Amino acid sequence: MTGNGLAEATPELAGEIREYISSAVAAAGCKGAVVGISGGLDSAAVTKLCADALGPKRVLNVFMPTSVTPADDYRLTKELSRMWGTEYKITDIQPAVDAFTGMLFSKVPAPLEKGNISARCRMVVLYNRAKKANYLVAGTSNRSELMTGYFTKHGDGASDLAPIAGLYKTQVRQLAAHIGVPREVIDKVPTAGLWEGQTDEGEMGITYRELDLILDGLDRSMGDGEISARSGAPEAKVAEFRARVAKMEHKRVLPPAPPCPRG
Repeated sequence: MTGNGLAEATPELAGEIREYISSAVAAAGCKGAVVGISGGLDSAAVTKLCADALGPKRVLNVFMPTSVTPADDYRLTKELSRMWGTEYKITDIQPAVDAFTGMLFSKVPAPLEKGNISARCRMVVLYNRAKKANYLVAGTSNRSELMTGYFTKHGDGASDLAPIAGLYKTQVRQLAAHIGVPREVIDKVPTAGLWEGQTDEGEMGITYRELDLILDGLDRSMGDGEISARSGAPEAKVAEFRARVAKMEHKRVLPPAPPCPRG
C-alpha cells in the first residue's frame, strides 16, 4: 500500500500490463496498436506500455489538435514519439469539429457539447487509422475517469483494449515513473484539452488524490463516514461521488437488450 492508502502500482504490474497488450493484439490477429497521444500522462503511459509490449515499430501515435490545443502539446507529443521510436501522425480535427457544430447547432454550443464532438471526432480518426493498418485502438482512460463517467461515450471512452482501465489516476502516475515517462509529463496538470483553460480537477471540483481515495473506498464497500475519514473529503462529497458512480453505470456497460427467443 502507498502512504495514501492506495495499492501501489509496481514495476511487476507494468509487466503484467505489457503481457495483456501483446496477448490482446495477438488474439485479435492484428499487427499493432494505435494510441491517440495528447501530451498528457495517460496517453504517454499507454504509448510507452504498448511500445515496450509490441515494439515501437508496431505502435502508431496520432496527435489530433484543435484550435484550443496548446502549442507546447505539439512539441511534447512529437518528442515523446521520437524518444520511444513510435510512428507519429498529426490530424487536425478542427475542420470536422466545425462541420459537425454547424450542422447540429444553430447557435454557439456550450463548451461541453463542443468538447464531446471533439472527442468523438478523434475516435473516428483513430479507428480509421487502425482499420487501415490492421491495428487495435489502445484506450487511454483510467479507472478514475471510468468510474465517474468522466469521458465521452463513444469518444475517448471507446477502445479495443484498455491497458490502464484498472488503475486510478494516482496509480497511473506511479506506473509512469516506473516505465520511464518523463517527469515533465507526470507533473503536468491533467486536462482533457476539450476547451481552453479546462482542467480535470477544476471541472470535477476535487483533487485526484481525494477522488481516488473515495473511489477506492467505494470499491472496498466502505461507508461514507469511513471514506471521509480516510480521504479527508467531506461526507457530502463522498455521497456526491457515490451517486455519480451509480448514475454513470450506463457509460461503462453494453446497452441492455431483451432476451433472444430460443427455439
